Amino acid sequence: MGKTSTKGIWKVISASSMGTMIEWYDFYIFGSLAVVISTKFFPSDNPTAAFLSTLATFAAGFVVRPFGALFFGRLGDIIGRKYTFMATLLLMGGSTFLIGCIPSYETIGFLAPLLVLILRLLQGLALGGEYGGAATYVAEHAPVGQKGYWTSWIQTTATVGLFISLMVILATKNILSSEAFDSWGWRVPFWVSIVMVGVSYLIRKNMDESPVFAKAKKEGTTSTNPLKESFGNRYNLKFVLLALFGATMGQGVVWYTGQFYAMSFMKTVMNVESSQVDSLLGIALLLGTPFFIVFGWLSDKVGRKYIMMSGMLLAILFYRPIYKMMYNTTDVNYKTEIVERTTQNTETAKNNDVITTVSKTYTDGTTYIEKKTDFANKKKSQSSVIININSGDEWTLIFLVFIQVIFVTMVYGPIAAFLVEMFPTKIRYTSMSLPYHVGNGIFGGLLPAISTYFVTHAKAAGKSDFYLDGLWYPIIIASICFVIGMIYIDNKNKINHL
Repeated sequence: MGKTSTKGIWKVISASSMGTMIEWYDFYIFGSLAVVISTKFFPSDNPTAAFLSTLATFAAGFVVRPFGALFFGRLGDIIGRKYTFMATLLLMGGSTFLIGCIPSYETIGFLAPLLVLILRLLQGLALGGEYGGAATYVAEHAPVGQKGYWTSWIQTTATVGLFISLMVILATKNILSSEAFDSWGWRVPFWVSIVMVGVSYLIRKNMDESPVFAKAKKEGTTSTNPLKESFGNRYNLKFVLLALFGATMGQGVVWYTGQFYAMSFMKTVMNVESSQVDSLLGIALLLGTPFFIVFGWLSDKVGRKYIMMSGMLLAILFYRPIYKMMYNTTDVNYKTEIVERTTQNTETAKNNDVITTVSKTYTDGTTYIEKKTDFANKKKSQSSVIININSGDEWTLIFLVFIQVIFVTMVYGPIAAFLVEMFPTKIRYTSMSLPYHVGNGIFGGLLPAISTYFVTHAKAAGKSDFYLDGLWYPIIIASICFVIGMIYIDNKNKINHL
């Protein structure tokens, strides 16, 4: 396409972005509701184990993404971009809707987590085929020299999907009572997705095939065996491995640290009230999302490499200071308690469990509620803490999360154009999808579970800065990726041969 030919590209952007955004929404509501889901689909007698099991199930959806990339990438390079990511949209939407229909663990026992796991795996397979199709489709419509700018619109969809998932959850919580939301209202965001999927399907149905792929198909130059040509060819395999270990691996951990781990950290480590976390995270995402476009556009001017590598380096250097500031912001040990307003209430449940609730108020407006349950039929107890923070602390956390989102936009904004430009048309869908989904699905998707485990283990060991241990995983992975990327990627997106 010519440099000035942008006619019709906004239709392409809208159709591709809307579908991809909905698929990310579908994927993220599970993570956003992980704390609630852990009490519905897993045994409730060990909340920590149930939460870790939920994160592991969430991660399982990411682990299978590379298989979805291979399966749907092959179809996309053989039959076309359009029909392939229409299929992924329907598979994702159907799986999400059905998760909202699964009975609780109390009703059907271990069948509940099994069904959730199966549907999460189907979601992961669908998402593995979606991104490569959308990014390739947009890039093949984009004018020469503007691929970074136009594909960066696709890059916003993951964050927008997370943002909308948070807003739908908040709206549902505000409409329903807390009891109703906990009982059945948490299912509503899953059910809502089917309506959005239907609308997106109708839009995508009327789209034309990518002109680049249509031309290749007409000329008979498409691949008959994309998997063999992508990974059996040593020259192309070098590019696949470079894309993974020099770019997407680091991009994946930075992405999930700045958004998902930040959310999980505030809810489970800092004990900030769930709705407050959703609100402040939503604001930070809203403020940061335009920078995907900024850095995508900038990558057209100065190259992809230095923007992505700078984002990784900043994350490596500043994650620990940022998370230390986040933790200290709500640490009640640094606040002054209003002793006369402290209350303690003890009650005995029907099953003879003794529940003790302690409420504290601090001079800066922070409130602290701790519930301790002593089980009558077991020789153990469990405690949960909920902290409601003041508006000043909220804005401090918004700023600290916003900084992390900027790191995300730097590594993620240019990545689609970077990957598309690495591979030829006939095997592009397959070749770019695998490193992207291994980097994001495995290295990135496992981050919440691995980092939460590190924090839990460090806390049990009595470390004073236990809350920082979860950061070692993204810091180490991003550091390895930074070194490889700086050595072997040049700013024109070619292998720098030794």
